[in-house]
Amino acid sequence: MILGQSSSSRIVSHAVLVTGAIIMVFPFLWMILASLTPQSEIFDGSLLPTPTLHGAIDNYGTALSAIPLLRFMANGFVVCLAILVLQIAIAIPCGYALAKLSFPGRPILLVGVLLGLLVPVQIPTIPIYIALAKSGLLDSYAALVLPWIISVFAIFLFRQFFVTFPDEVLDAARLDGFSELSIAWRIMLPAAWPAVVSFSIFSIVAHWNDLYWPMVVITNPDMMTASLGIAYFRQAGEGAGNVGALMAGGVLVTAPLV
Repeated sequence: MILGQSSSSRIVSHAVLVTGAIIMVFPFLWMILASLTPQSEIFDGSLLPTPTLHGAIDNYGTALSAIPLLRFMANGFVVCLAILVLQIAIAIPCGYALAKLSFPGRPILLVGVLLGLLVPVQIPTIPIYIALAKSGLLDSYAALVLPWIISVFAIFLFRQFFVTFPDEVLDAARLDGFSELSIAWRIMLPAAWPAVVSFSIFSIVAHWNDLYWPMVVITNPDMMTASLGIAYFRQAGEGAGNVGALMAGGVLVTAPLV
């Protein structure tokens, strides 16, 4: 009886997981198929669009020619890479200091980091926008990068990773003449590669998909990122009302994350 109940429970749990997976994957499958289907046949009453070679050429050709989509994606790559490098460059020494160094106010700083995790990005939008506007940095890479270079999530993540690092190794490094910065970069960073990789995935996905902040600080089409470029495509020229081309643009923008 117990074995039968266990098997039934596994079947139910697997069925729920499979159903959830289908629900999550279906919009992406529909987007891919719609990007390969002529505009006139996308909404023909069938559950899934029927791809054709002509539809694929037309939709992807429109997506690449109507707007500088490759330029938008290049902007996104530059912004994501710059943000990630600066975030790690700041978070590594900060996390190391909070984990392994003793100094006045360390508990207060740690509490501040934890409280920073609770602050929505929308709250400091206006003061940051005003500061960027007065500095003449709107419509620039700096406007897209600078507000994100300090990541409290990264600081906390690396701090938690460094707490478990053996103090004996650090003491030996100090006896060999290593400075604290040298310890952070030459010892702690190589040891923290799992945390670096994990954070890199979170950071790149978040900023590649970010639409809110680019909409606030960017009006020049030449500086638009991939997500903002798709929104611009939807409102301008051949993209307005062209679902197939929009889906093709969505596939191209999503592909680098896969």
